[in-house]
Amino acid sequence: MSTLLDRFGDIFSVIMSPLWNHPERMQKLSRFLMRCFAVMLVVGVLVWLSQRSVFTLRQIQVEPVAGQTLKHINKSLVKRQVMETVQGNFFSVRLEDVKRGFESMPWVRHANVRRVWPNGLIVNIEEQKAFATWGGESSNTLMNTHGELFAGRVSELVDDKHLLDFSGPNDAGKEVMSLYEKANNWFKPWNAQVVSLALTERYAWHVKLSNGMRVEFGRDEESSDKNLTEERVARLFKYWPQVQEKWANRVDAVDLRYANGFAVHLASGSVKKSDVDGKKSELKQ
Repeated sequence: MSTLLDRFGDIFSVIMSPLWNHPERMQKLSRFLMRCFAVMLVVGVLVWLSQRSVFTLRQIQVEPVAGQTLKHINKSLVKRQVMETVQGNFFSVRLEDVKRGFESMPWVRHANVRRVWPNGLIVNIEEQKAFATWGGESSNTLMNTHGELFAGRVSELVDDKHLLDFSGPNDAGKEVMSLYEKANNWFKPWNAQVVSLALTERYAWHVKLSNGMRVEFGRDEESSDKNLTEERVARLFKYWPQVQEKWANRVDAVDLRYANGFAVHLASGSVKKSDVDGKKSELKQ
C-alpha cells in the first residue's frame, strides 16, 4: 500500500511542477510551436497569393473535341454566359460545376474542363449530332446518334441533312434506336431503309420504309419468345413473292401481328375481308 502511495505521489509531483523546471519538455514544446507557426505562415501566404487579381479567371477557351467542328454553338455567347455564372478563381473554381454548366446548354453533349495557368480554362465540347426528330418536326426534342434525347429544333440545323422521324415514351430513346437498327437490317433485301418509327406507350411499334410501305409489328413483350418478330419477318419474306404475284405493287402496308400469317393493305383501297381471310389462310405455316 505504501508503495502505491509513493508512486502516486511521484506522478502528482511531476504534474504539478512547473513546465519550465523541465528543460527537455520545454525544448520539445518550443519545437512543436515553431513548426505550427511555420505551417500557419505558409498557409496564410498561399491563401493571400491565391486571392490576388492575377488569378481571377479572365479567359475561357472553347474548343471542339477531335474530329468535330462546332456548328450549333456560339463560342462568344457561351463564354459570356459561363463567365457570368462561374464562381471562384484559378485555384478555387470547381471544374465539375463548370462542366455541368456547359452540359446544360443546348447542343452540348459532353464537356471536359481543365485549368490553364494562371487565369484561364480550356473547355473541350462534344456537340450533339442530330439523327432523328422526336415527336415530329415541330417538336423541341431531337435524338442524337447514341439514342439520347436533347433539346433542339429542326430549324436550328445548319445543313440540309434529312432527319429520321421517331416517336415514343420519353424514356425509350435507346430502345427506339435499337428497334430502328434491327428493322433497318431486316429490310435490306428489299433495298429499303426505315425512315420513321413509332413506339406506343404499350410498346407496340411500327415503321415506315423508304419505299413508302408501313409495317406493323405489335408488341413483342406479350410473348416470352424474343425471336417472335424475326420469325414473322422471315415469314413475310418467304411468302412475299406470292403477295406480289397477286397484287403486284398495290400493297402499301403489312400487319405482322398475327400468329400464323400476316395481313396486307392495298393502296387503291381497303382489302376486302374475303381477300384478307383468304390470304391469311393461304399464308399459314
